[in-house]
Amino acid sequence: MIKAEHLYKSFENKDVLKDINVEFDQGKTNLIIGQSGSGKTVLLKCLVGLHEINSGNIYYDDVRFNMLATEEKRQMRRHVGMIFQGGALLDSSTVQENVKLPLDMFTDHGEKEKIERVNFCLNRVNLHDVNHLYPSELSGGMVKRVAIARAIVLNPKYLFCDEPNSGLDPMTSVVIDNLIKEITEEYEMTTIINTHDMNSVMEIGDKVVFIHKGQKWWEGSKDDILDSENPELNAFVFASAMAKRSKRHR
Repeated sequence: MIKAEHLYKSFENKDVLKDINVEFDQGKTNLIIGQSGSGKTVLLKCLVGLHEINSGNIYYDDVRFNMLATEEKRQMRRHVGMIFQGGALLDSSTVQENVKLPLDMFTDHGEKEKIERVNFCLNRVNLHDVNHLYPSELSGGMVKRVAIARAIVLNPKYLFCDEPNSGLDPMTSVVIDNLIKEITEEYEMTTIINTHDMNSVMEIGDKVVFIHKGQKWWEGSKDDILDSENPELNAFVFASAMAKRSKRHR
């Protein structure tokens, strides 16, 4: 579980997040949605510790994350996996080196044990015989799967995903969505996904949090969205559907 209580974040005296109170459930796919500039990306970065908050609290289970010292936060990140938009693989490193990187940084395992763990994670995301390939030799979907393998190599309790389907075709997006959901349930992780893709929301959204103008405006399940009477949420969903349809007809 990850919980935010009365979370505020501002830049240059402008409030970007205002009094956010939300709890993200373990073993569930928790999705954050909202328009560009709504604050959803800032919220994700605050939760993972990439932005310092101005006030409020962030809890990782019973640990108050925002009050930890620098070294304590570093130790906590041993339990955190992150899938960045675009994959964020190191271009000059092989697939094996990319996936092994967290093991090199946070463990003192021997090289044989590290490689065994890398191979296990690559097999888990259905990638085979790619260890010595470079990111430039992979398709977009393969890059995302390598990024997922790297994110889970430390067997994390918490998984953060920033626009994991960005740049992917619809069929590959579904594959990535289902893979993230399967891994979330299999490892009982607390998974938080920042997305603008309503297909992802309706496919895997166990819990959906809608951010509007820096505030939590609505929360519920993917099924609740269909019956929502929240006008701002309905406008966002409608606009997202129209944008998706427009892209298909270009």
